[in-house]
Amino acid sequence: MSACLALAACGSAAPSRSAGSGSTCSGKLDGVSYITVWFHASASVGAEWQTMVAQVAQFNRSQRQVRVRLITLPEGDYDHEVASAAATGNLPDVLDFDGPNLYNYAWAGDLKPLDSCLTARQRADLLPSIRQQGSYEGRMWGVGTFDSGLGLFVRPSILREAGIPIPTSPTQAWTAAQLTRILARLRAMGYRQPLDLQLSYDSKAPEWNTYGFAPAVWSAGGDLIDRNGYRRVAGFLNGAPAVRALSVIQGWARAGYVNPNRNGMAFEEGKTPISWVGHWLFDAYTKAFPGDVQIVPLPRFGLDDVTDMGSWQWGITANATNGDAAWRFISFLLRPSQVVQMTGANGAVPGTYSAIKLSPRFAAGGAEHLYVEQLENGVARPRPQTPAYPALTAAFAGAFQSIVVGLKPVKPTLDAAARSVTADLKAHDYYANTAR
Repeated sequence: MSACLALAACGSAAPSRSAGSGSTCSGKLDGVSYITVWFHASASVGAEWQTMVAQVAQFNRSQRQVRVRLITLPEGDYDHEVASAAATGNLPDVLDFDGPNLYNYAWAGDLKPLDSCLTARQRADLLPSIRQQGSYEGRMWGVGTFDSGLGLFVRPSILREAGIPIPTSPTQAWTAAQLTRILARLRAMGYRQPLDLQLSYDSKAPEWNTYGFAPAVWSAGGDLIDRNGYRRVAGFLNGAPAVRALSVIQGWARAGYVNPNRNGMAFEEGKTPISWVGHWLFDAYTKAFPGDVQIVPLPRFGLDDVTDMGSWQWGITANATNGDAAWRFISFLLRPSQVVQMTGANGAVPGTYSAIKLSPRFAAGGAEHLYVEQLENGVARPRPQTPAYPALTAAFAGAFQSIVVGLKPVKPTLDAAARSVTADLKAHDYYANTAR
């Protein structure tokens, strides 16, 4: 664990946990409060880490009632550190966490609800996707200052040369069948493996497989779990829509259309004119091909235009003794100038309307406005909002890797994944005890 001390003196007791009981915030602060904050980036990450350090310093200088001690943890070890701290009662006052993990943390009693902390103005300023992914069992447990954008990066000059129409809105998305024909046409132009799916991410960020490709299942009319009660995966994770969608993607791999992209540079090196990836590569791609990069929607595998949503959120843990002090810091991070400062560093979609107005790339007419459209208009969906999500994503991500990289039979592989998640659900009594 690496610690970045924004304040020399600090401390936070670890009381008995009572997540969800009573109001987290009263709106009052007395005296000076010291809080500890965990953040998911280490110094090696660069701009995001530097920005958080600067924001903590700015917050501590801006007022005298709350003093923040910042501890940064490497992203690869972060979930493990949080789980260990929760098990031993050593969580900090405030921490950030990847959005889909919220539901397990809330169910386990590791978080306090934020409904008494958020003002009506703050809530109205949040993108609908931020409100949606921060909610569980009718209450808000987390709030993000930014969200993610997912689509296809394309080289317009190459597509125009091939006579391929370029979508400009989610309603104009290519169908999966159209994309198959487009890949064949690009190969005929000399691009032997024209599609990048960022398959190398699996070894360092396995959540990519779920974040990136669950939308294919949703678009085909399926899901990873029955969202009516979140008790059944059989017929969903291994249902006909999931089989159809992943069979199409496997077909692209079998045909050799998918670049293995082992160095992560296939698009930047000009090997693939289409890259299925998120907002975080916008700067790298546009630097490689100035004026010749465009974002288009993911392909439709059925009737629906669908993409994913979700990114890191802030929460107040059950260990926090002063919810108002903890919220004072989170509220500071929600200020438009602070949101712009962080999204300028990590390239993510600003999580508030006020910050979007200050961000030319994401405002109307901007190069990344498609992401905002998707998050605003219901095209983006949250990953399953269930405490079983860690087991669900592990099963789906592993199955996707086996199907697309290992070329394993689709239905049997998904059947095995469904059995794995069903076993987890049964072992936890279907996560019957809702957020306390």
